[in-house]
Amino acid sequence: MAIDFIEELRWRGMLHDMMPGTHEQLQKEMTCGYIGFDPTAPSLHIGNLATIMLLVHFQRAGHKPIALIGGATGMIGDPSFKAAERSFLDEDTLRINQEGIRKQLESFLDFNSGENSAEMVNNYDWFKDIGFLQFLRDAGKYLSVNYMMSKDSVKKRLETGISFTEFSYQLLQGYDFYHLYKTKNVRLQMGGSDQWGNITTGTEIIRRKEGDDEDYFKAYALTTPLVTKADGSKFGKSEGGNIWLDPERTSPYQFYQFWLNQSDDDMPRYLRVFSLKGRDEIEALETSHAAEPHLRIMQKALASELTIRIHSQKALDLVLKASEVLYGKATLETLQSIEVDEFDTIFDGVPQTEITRAEWNECANITDLVSTVTRGEVYASKSEARRAIQQNAVSVNKSKVSSAEQALSEFALLQDRFLLISKGKKNHLIKVI
Repeated sequence: MAIDFIEELRWRGMLHDMMPGTHEQLQKEMTCGYIGFDPTAPSLHIGNLATIMLLVHFQRAGHKPIALIGGATGMIGDPSFKAAERSFLDEDTLRINQEGIRKQLESFLDFNSGENSAEMVNNYDWFKDIGFLQFLRDAGKYLSVNYMMSKDSVKKRLETGISFTEFSYQLLQGYDFYHLYKTKNVRLQMGGSDQWGNITTGTEIIRRKEGDDEDYFKAYALTTPLVTKADGSKFGKSEGGNIWLDPERTSPYQFYQFWLNQSDDDMPRYLRVFSLKGRDEIEALETSHAAEPHLRIMQKALASELTIRIHSQKALDLVLKASEVLYGKATLETLQSIEVDEFDTIFDGVPQTEITRAEWNECANITDLVSTVTRGEVYASKSEARRAIQQNAVSVNKSKVSSAEQALSEFALLQDRFLLISKGKKNHLIKVI
């Protein structure tokens, strides 16, 4: 195999722990391994990216990745390191969520690469036909309560309380591993470091059900470190909450800006975990960045790569155009090149005001527009607007306003309906409807 999976994880800082014999198994033959994703939302978010990248590197190394969608376990919720029990999701919601996740994973994994094609499975498909008594016989009898309570994910919840439903989660996840072991020859389960207890529960169920015969027992566990910021705080959220992979929840522009705004201290690790760039290329980026840190070379490289992979090249092109318009040195010509269907993407998050065509035609000058007609949403009063114009602080379509009495006829509407007002570094889009 061209890539040694374990060594690839090591240099990227993506290997936290693994069971003895894991590396030997992966070197011996193409191995089938899986990671589980609970469908608690219709989209994955960047907090899932580290484990997704495990599957990506796993397949690139010639192994067969399986993504398990937890249609059954998602009805319960993993208690691992959670302060309280999560709300149950109904079956219809879970199906919608599963379909959204399926589409997103297809942009990372190759589902048509021959022998090591990726697969997706849903544990609801086997749990829906297993009765309570049968599950107790097939799985429950093989683990003691003492063993289950020794897991950190359970011990941390004992003080606040844990329901039997959540307590049983590790048993369900462990049975997933056993089922895939028996039906798809899965030999490895991977996940974040907080999943070590649940994953090794699976290897323990397999060991006890199949016996300790060394020639038969071939189930392994591997985890990757949880990604945190350099200051130790949680990675993956902005002021608005999760950064989603779904463009309806987090626009490509917001997604790009999230990575662009990461600190220099965090970028060496983020490049190794989230980028497919090789060691030499990453080190070259670090050297270039150190020479000119104000250019944010590392941030731009990762933001561009991930925006293309998760969204598209077209989305990145729009994002870069938006950055030029909102924060760069865009000209009127740049604005005029924006297509009608691109305005919503480029100006997502920019304050906007809609006015009628009649209101536009009735404006005596630019001061009327940015104060009275826009109902004070741009400037609270005419005097405030005049003062800003006199201070050379107002631009229309990237051209400075020369006079508070300047007629609107001197400003052409973009695509015959948009006008961009810039107040210093802040932007406001006016739509004429």
